[in-house]
Amino acid sequence: MMRAWASYLMMTALACSAPIGPGDRVAAGTWGGQHIALEVTTDGGRIEYDCAHGDLGEPLALDRSGRFDVTGTHTREHGGPVREDEKSESRPARYAGRVDDGRMTMTVTLTDTGEILGTFLLTKGDAGRLTKCL
Repeated sequence: MMRAWASYLMMTALACSAPIGPGDRVAAGTWGGQHIALEVTTDGGRIEYDCAHGDLGEPLALDRSGRFDVTGTHTREHGGPVREDEKSESRPARYAGRVDDGRMTMTVTLTDTGEILGTFLLTKGDAGRLTKCL
């Protein structure tokens, strides 16, 4: 009886600490940090930066290690008024990172040039701290 109880407790502990399974997704909702605010949705997400914005074009699926790698777009912004005929130039981007215990590390790379725009640290439920360009 004691051995069966010990086995049950061990299996329960392992189940609760099991790695993320393939197909799991980043929790929907607000994620934010210094210079970034991300709203994760079931279809992807929307990012606001100090002087840019981006769209994640696919759900943030996680592998067993809690990593994600998705494509989307990145659009630079500028200070001052936006002209009526002004067109914003969206560029293809890659959003890759890792989620662990309500924290996310995400690196943003422009895929047409390979330019790394930055690595950001985000926390679930944090609205982000932005300073929009003037």
